[in-house]
Amino acid sequence: MNNKPNTAPLSFKEKVGYGLGDMASNFYMGFFGLFLLYYYTDVFGISPAAAATMLLVTKIVDAISDPAMGLIADRTRSRWGRYRPYLLWAAIPYAILGYMLFLGPDLSDTGKLIYAYITYTLVMLAYTAINVPYSALLAVISPVAEERTKATQFRFVFASLGTLCVGAFATPLVSWLGGDNEVLGFRLTIILFAVLSVLIFWITFATTRERIKAKRHDSSVREDFSALLKNVSWIILVFTGILIVVGLVARFASIVFYLKYYMVDDGSRIFLIFDRTAFLTSCGLIGQLIGALITPMLTRRFEKNHLVIGMNLLHAALLALCFFIPPDQFAAIVVVHSIGILTFGVVITLLFSMYTDCAEYGEWRTGKHTAGLIVSASMFSLKFGSAVGGALPGFMLAWFGFVANQVQIDSAITGIRLMFNVLPAIFFLMGGLLMFFYTINRELLSRVEKELHERRADIDESEVLA
Repeated sequence: MNNKPNTAPLSFKEKVGYGLGDMASNFYMGFFGLFLLYYYTDVFGISPAAAATMLLVTKIVDAISDPAMGLIADRTRSRWGRYRPYLLWAAIPYAILGYMLFLGPDLSDTGKLIYAYITYTLVMLAYTAINVPYSALLAVISPVAEERTKATQFRFVFASLGTLCVGAFATPLVSWLGGDNEVLGFRLTIILFAVLSVLIFWITFATTRERIKAKRHDSSVREDFSALLKNVSWIILVFTGILIVVGLVARFASIVFYLKYYMVDDGSRIFLIFDRTAFLTSCGLIGQLIGALITPMLTRRFEKNHLVIGMNLLHAALLALCFFIPPDQFAAIVVVHSIGILTFGVVITLLFSMYTDCAEYGEWRTGKHTAGLIVSASMFSLKFGSAVGGALPGFMLAWFGFVANQVQIDSAITGIRLMFNVLPAIFFLMGGLLMFFYTINRELLSRVEKELHERRADIDESEVLA
């Protein structure tokens, strides 16, 4: 039997199928990033500081569940592979718990906070169960780094489209479905995105394959973590990911507050069905989509880490510029915001491609295939960054004297401007500078691929059949 790894290019159908999985993920994560803090403070009635604390405290669970899911997925053996089965099994719980998050029951203040803790923790567990294996699937979908980069491009094209759908249609849907009842509007809107998520995850399951047949996983958990911590470039990448996700989520979580209170937006339509929130969010996400599309072209000319450095520094500069744009210049804010999110589209596409490069490098150095653990630990860093990015604006609102649904004092307006522009700029700047220490380049990766292909071709035939 020929055990040589399949290095043929991925079909267009499979790249689309893989990419769709992140659209399903971003129907939720995009919704949470854009509206969860606003929903908790202005709709459900939780104080900003309490909501921010909850977003951070619940990450304690993720610190355990994410690596655990990676270890479980690495050790899974089924007729569908290691990682694909979870796209099938976890989709329904994922949908139901997303709906529960926005159910909005009429409870006391303490009851609402307890409900938020429970439902947010559970939906993040469901997200872990489906998204860690989905992300690890990229490491085994092809043994060729270029093909994985292409699959990553499709992933973030569809991720951008998913978040774009949320940004463009969420507020119109909430208004249309709920009328004057925002709780009902959010509840019905999330049902729509939940059903779509299930269907799309099942499409991803049906259209993808696992091509890299690793040896039976017989190392201990301690050995897996030891191998992981020897991968210095992965550690650099993890901290960079945390910083840039904090910056992005802090900005997106601030959009509604920035428009409603600083620009005194009344929620009226400015173009077709879109209000200013939907329009600004959509334009930014179109920029992210363009960034994902141009990434392969850029990687043909530049090293991946150099691109991450340049794009992050440019994004930080644009955010600093946006701070000085007056509130009556909405068009200028749209342009600067959109170009900034375009740079993020390039960075996030590269980031996940580089995670799998680190997985390949780690297997080459240690002989241990730990893609699930590497990706799950990486996913925890991004979820942690997302939680911090969502929480920091809440703490800033409380610090600067924000009161929901009231005319804001000057200090509160200053806080909103800082959390929308200056705070994200600081994190993007730090993320760009950190990438100077990343060491995996094109030449090294080519050597890693070549030698891993030779090793994988020697896998015992009985192990493959098993």
